[in-house]
Amino acid sequence: MSLNLQLALLRLRAWAFIVLGKPESARACFQDMLVLKPEHPLALASRAHLDAQAGRTEQAILDLHRLTELEPAQAAHWFNRAFLLQAAGRLEEAVPCFERATQLNDKLDQAWYGLGLSLLQLHRIDEAVVALKRNTELQPMSPYGWTQLARAHVQSAQPSKARRVVEHLRGFEPKVAEALTRELKLDLQQEPQETPA
Repeated sequence: MSLNLQLALLRLRAWAFIVLGKPESARACFQDMLVLKPEHPLALASRAHLDAQAGRTEQAILDLHRLTELEPAQAAHWFNRAFLLQAAGRLEEAVPCFERATQLNDKLDQAWYGLGLSLLQLHRIDEAVVALKRNTELQPMSPYGWTQLARAHVQSAQPSKARRVVEHLRGFEPKVAEALTRELKLDLQQEPQETPA
């Protein structure tokens, strides 16, 4: 049996196990694929996904690191690697991966959001604001980027900018805006409504 046929059959078995709700059996198929072809991108990505779901974060990060070496032009690989690094608290490593994802795909809103969050946690506030603004441009009706942007403005001692963001958020997510106002202890009466900064 040819290598390509063996790989195709293992892939089919893996997807069947996934459909049947047997992720460990599916993982074994992807593992067998990697024994046959150690640099198989789909098998690496799939094993990383299953490992991440099972809480084997470090193994998943290793596979995604290898995947970004094999296919460095794939923004999704960089984002997935960054996402897991961020979840593991390895923010200094996550930032350049998020940045690479955004360089490869400027419209990848999740990468801009993840970059903003990581930078915010690293207290690199000005850089976080830039990333979060880009996220809100790409996802203007999502409250997540706006919420983090308001927090960034408060951290940088710019409550007036935070108030403008919360007022903007009030227009489409009033409950989120109200909770954020309480969390950030903002007095919205101090300033007229303006376009968010």
